[in-house]
Amino acid sequence: MVEAGKRLLDLSGRSLTVNVVLVPSPTGKWEDAIFERIRREEASGQGIRFHHPAAVEPPTDHTGIEEFVSRYVQLYVADLKAIVSGLACPVAAVVVDIFCTTLLDAPLELGVPAYVFLTCGAAMAAVLLRSPSLDEEVAAEVEFRELEGGVDVPGLPPVPATNLPSGLDNRKIRTYKWFLYNGRRYLETNGILINTIAELEESVLAAITDGRCTRGIPTPPVYTIGPVVAIAPPSEEKDECVRWLDSQPAASVLFLCFGGGGGYFSVPQVHEIAQGLERSGHHFLWVLRGQPEPGMKVPTDANLAELLPDGFLERTKGRGLVWPTRAPQKEILAHAAVGGFVTHCGWNSSVESLWFGVPTLPWPQAAEQHLNAFVLVAEMGVAVGMKVDKERRNFVEAAELERAVKALMGDGEVARKIREKSAEMKAVCRKAVEEGGSSVVSLQRLYDALIQGAVEPKV
Repeated sequence: MVEAGKRLLDLSGRSLTVNVVLVPSPTGKWEDAIFERIRREEASGQGIRFHHPAAVEPPTDHTGIEEFVSRYVQLYVADLKAIVSGLACPVAAVVVDIFCTTLLDAPLELGVPAYVFLTCGAAMAAVLLRSPSLDEEVAAEVEFRELEGGVDVPGLPPVPATNLPSGLDNRKIRTYKWFLYNGRRYLETNGILINTIAELEESVLAAITDGRCTRGIPTPPVYTIGPVVAIAPPSEEKDECVRWLDSQPAASVLFLCFGGGGGYFSVPQVHEIAQGLERSGHHFLWVLRGQPEPGMKVPTDANLAELLPDGFLERTKGRGLVWPTRAPQKEILAHAAVGGFVTHCGWNSSVESLWFGVPTLPWPQAAEQHLNAFVLVAEMGVAVGMKVDKERRNFVEAAELERAVKALMGDGEVARKIREKSAEMKAVCRKAVEEGGSSVVSLQRLYDALIQGAVEPKV
């Protein structure tokens, strides 16, 4: 969200300011990295201000994270109204996050333009917009996994029910209803911002804009402003893991990383990964983290002796490196030695792999990651599909990982086509952010709409 705001600031020549309303952490804890980021942005002089409403008691009876977020932020509608109405300038827009549409009550009551920013891809946007009408079309007693031939999402091949976002796979719980609620409320906004590139998801974006996802109900203007990726210049002081890559052959290393914090797994799953990597014979850089501390979501640094099979490090010495702490993911993906990426398919990581042209091996874990994996494999052709057992907490057997790694990193026809497609996608991403590129043009359209729509909030 902050990076998107900074792009608008750069485009506006500072005629805009960005106010970020930081809803308190429901656990009362934030990562130190978040506070450091806030301090850095506030000191930058770019016109970014942070607002910190007082904490309120969060709901405790939710059935999923999407329901929790929607209900929790709803408790801050009055705070948001006070912040917006207290600004000493016309207000161009209030922009809300993917499951924060309960907050739309504030700008609508104030007569201020409202937008939603989806930091996911257009495929997820289509699923959310499609969900209310899909719910009406399918009998209430039928779960989507019972549909033959997959779920109909305009602009995409039929989507297997197992690839639907978590929360849409059980129609009997309240979280499912909150998906429908948010999908409906997007239609009340003045525009939908999506962190994607128009050329990457042409067919699904066409389906969104022409109303096929909403059964003909007009969709607000869509702005494809991606890839919203903060690409910093390479650090002069390289991490040890990056220096290790310097000694590896070009495009030879498989990089495994499961989110900004690295992700974490059970010991049995770690052993399966280790066996699969060892038997594959390929070089690898594996970011392996430990369980989070109580009350936190971010993994801790791993104790490799406790997690890895006996002798694994010795047997793979030279061709493999297990990294037990945070790793500079973007710097690693940019490295010439990296030829493949095992990713949890969070959209940020997916966009980064496309930006750097690195073929992927999707291993989705939660949220819309299974949908992203489907898009990377079936729609974009930049990934090798892998059997991930969703019923066993996304477990992958060693033999399946070995097969997929060999398919991705080998010299066969499948690997060649994926490498070619990844290189093509990289060129598309770079062109989109050049002068006259689709994302630059879309961002300019958004800026023009914001300036023209700026109003004084109603008292």
